[in-house]
Amino acid sequence: MTLVLALLSAGFWSFATTDYSLRQNEHRRKLGAVYMTLNNPFYEVIDEEIRTTVENHGDVLISRDPALSVDKQVEEIQGLIDDGVELIFMNPVDWLKVEPALELARAAQIPVIAIDTNVEDDSLVACTIVSDNYAAGVQCAEHLLKNSAGGKIALLKHSQARSSIDRIQGFLDKISADKNFEVVAEAECLGQLEVAMPAMEEMIRAHPEINIVMALNDPAAMGALAALQNENLSGNVKIYGVDGVPEVKEMIFSRRMTATAGQSPRQIGKLAADRAYKILSGEHVEKIIKLPTRLLSAENISAAELDSWD
Repeated sequence: MTLVLALLSAGFWSFATTDYSLRQNEHRRKLGAVYMTLNNPFYEVIDEEIRTTVENHGDVLISRDPALSVDKQVEEIQGLIDDGVELIFMNPVDWLKVEPALELARAAQIPVIAIDTNVEDDSLVACTIVSDNYAAGVQCAEHLLKNSAGGKIALLKHSQARSSIDRIQGFLDKISADKNFEVVAEAECLGQLEVAMPAMEEMIRAHPEINIVMALNDPAAMGALAALQNENLSGNVKIYGVDGVPEVKEMIFSRRMTATAGQSPRQIGKLAADRAYKILSGEHVEKIIKLPTRLLSAENISAAELDSWD
């Protein structure tokens, strides 16, 4: 009887001291992330890396997808503030029009880390983590100049993203001294394959002489390739992108696409998460971090690196 009572007492005490209520989660921090879109594997990888670090800290990451809508991005930032997040990772839909969202976060005293693309007023963010986007464009142009004597160029752009502006400008600045190259067409595509494909088809119809495409990112480059394949022109056109998406690496390896300036979304995500916890602990962090890109072409890409991001 004494043993039974002792066991019951021990069991009761164990139950009584174990908190099965929601209170056991009260110490978990909530962080938010809002991307311009999650219809892009690049942002999925960044989110995955941030989430891994946040959850390893025992905390919670709430991710949102505004589907390329500035207004929705502002609403989602307000929603994260209302949910009580302590920090927000943000990839702006529009680097100029995102300011109202940043002002909301500032008013709530919630720090923001800008990822992948800059915002116009960097005083509104605690840190910006991007690739060297201008250099990425330069790398594509350098490869073109080395491997072509001239040509007619089509540009696929996304002018709401500062990263895209810098990539295209780097490309244009590098080729500007060679008058054998001429930009004959350009189109906005939001960095989306399904928008880039019809945009490319339209440019081909208007300018069948196009033999070079500079795309702001790999999804746009893939859209261009699909359009050119439909017209049986893909073998005659050099196609450049930026990202280093595994599918594009395979296309470059098999010589269906020319080159891409590879980024490291894993590194961007890891750095963003690391700086977030430094900010939350009161430490000083760099105002801007620029990561180098690596030009991937048929000359240097290996079969071993086709299946993964850098």
